[in-house]
Amino acid sequence: MKIQVNNKETEVPTGATVSLLAARFDLPDKGTAIAVNNRLVPHIRWDSYILVENDSVVIIKAACGG
Repeated sequence: MKIQVNNKETEVPTGATVSLLAARFDLPDKGTAIAVNNRLVPHIRWDSYILVENDSVVIIKAACGG
């Protein structure tokens, strides 16, 4: 199925979770925020939050520096 990840069309399997998406992009557990359709998904829900066709996902990674 197709979803948008940071405004780029991405293909994921039907029933994919936010956790699977994070693994696919090799995202660290800490310092990463993921929002689906403009709603933050808490890290504790990544394993159970199932993505659906046409979801819009925004991934934000914290960066060190000033």
